[in-house]
Order: sequence, then structure tokens, then C-alpha cells
Amino acid sequence: LHLSAVKLAELHSDLKIQEKDELSWKKLKAEGLDEDGEKEAKLRRNLNVIMTKYGMNGKKDSQLVDTNYIKDGTESDTLDDPRLEKLWSKAKTSGKFSDEELDKLWREFKHHKEKIHEYNILLETVSRTEDMHKNVINPSEENLVKEEILHNKHRELKEKLRSINQGFERLRKVSHQGYDTTSEFEEPRVIDLWDMAKSANFTEKELESFREELKHFEAKIEKHHHYQKQLEISHQKLKHVEGTGDKDHLNRNKEKYAMLQEKTKELGYKVKKHLQDLSSRISQGLQHNEL
Repeated sequence: LHLSAVKLAELHSDLKIQEKDELSWKKLKAEGLDEDGEKEAKLRRNLNVIMTKYGMNGKKDSQLVDTNYIKDGTESDTLDDPRLEKLWSKAKTSGKFSDEELDKLWREFKHHKEKIHEYNILLETVSRTEDMHKNVINPSEENLVKEEILHNKHRELKEKLRSINQGFERLRKVSHQGYDTTSEFEEPRVIDLWDMAKSANFTEKELESFREELKHFEAKIEKHHHYQKQLEISHQKLKHVEGTGDKDHLNRNKEKYAMLQEKTKELGYKVKKHLQDLSSRISQGLQHNEL
């Protein structure tokens, strides 16, 4: 796969969550609690997203390369969207951003690209399901269940599209004006969650509690970013030491690399699991709004 040390750690975290979700689904299936197959379909979609993200779906150039910082001031991937490319080019040449802010902005652009990929995968799934549903001649109770599944998928599509539109508006504003020093959050995923939480059916007390939890979540993400950077540096150093022939030095670097790799995997898993939980809570609030 030719993945970097950081991407390998991220892949491990994603697969660990996928494995845990599949084990939970198997228990539900054994108890007859996924009769409509919606949870199974969601698991397949999630696996499809992972395979696309890391270039394991057999399609050339489908891997989403995600550098956590910009090496030598240049990015190593395209954004696959002329509007995003134009905004990024404008931001880079505007002189409004420090190197650290450009690093942060690049992560926002990459996060937005991933959201679009996930939306397109879900859209393709919904289209296939609709085509199958149209070809059914005799209506039945099973088809009514499938209609409910389609309704849920359309609602999920609507939420994702709203998030994409909000995200693009934010990128457009930041690219033109620079970062707002009074902004409450900095991490793209946290900004998304906060924008969606404000639209959900939360009381003032619940929203304030959610805000505090997002602050803790952002701190967890920042810690993860720190370890990702240390892991990448350790990986580069290890490759350098391997060429020197100094076994003691090599063993010390291998130990440090293994420790950083394990810590990065652990933090990555915790961040993604926490993100799942927070997203689920917001989704429930948004669904309540529609009822």
C-alpha cells in the first residue's frame, strides 16, 4: 500500500473500530435484532469508506493521502474539486496565514474532501437500493421495511450534504479573511460537530454541556496530532539510522518507534470512537427536529 507510518496507525484504528462494530452486529443478528439489514448495510458502507480512504478498493489513485503537516511548504495530494483547489491556492498566496495556520487549513481542506467522498459512497448505495426497490412488482411488508430504510438513508444524505455545505462556506470565509482569533474551536471535526449541535434539538443546558465535551475532544485530537508528528519524525530517523550500521542506536530507535506507533494507534482509536459517539448524539437531536 506504500502507506506512511501515520497512515498505517490510522488504518489500524479504523479497522479496530470496524471489527468492534461487526462483533456487535453479529450479536444483534443472532438475537434477530437486525431484520431489515440496515445495520449490516451501514457496516458495508463503513468498510467501503475505509477501503477507498486507504486505496484498498482496487481503484487506481483512490487513496486519500492525508499528511498531518505540510512538508517543505508543499502538499502531497490534490483536492479533486476545482472550487477547493481555487480556495487553497488563494489562501496559500494571500500572505494571511503563518506556516502553522496553513498546516491547520490544509487539514480542514482534506477533512472536507473526505466528507465529500463519504457522501458520494452513500449516494451510490442509496441509488442502487432505489433501483432494486423500483424493480419489485408485488408490494409486501418487507418492501415497506425497505422504504423505511431508504427514508433513513435519505435523511443521512441530507445531514451529510448540510455538513458539506456548511464546511465549504467556512473554508471560503477562512480562505478570504484568515483565521478568526476569537473562534471557539480550531479542529475541523469539532467545528463541524459544534455547527450541527447548534442546529439540533438541545436545551441550553445540554448545549453548554456538549460544548465542554467538545473542548475535551479537541484536546484529545491535538494530543493525537502531536503523537502523529512524533511518529513521522521517528520513522524518518529510523530509516536514517538503519543505514549507519550502529545496532545499539538502531535498537533504541526501534523501541521508541514501536512505543510511538502503539500510542498513536491507541489515541487514534479513542478519537474515532469518541467522534462516533458525539456524531450519534447530534444525529438523534437532528432527527428529533424533523419529527
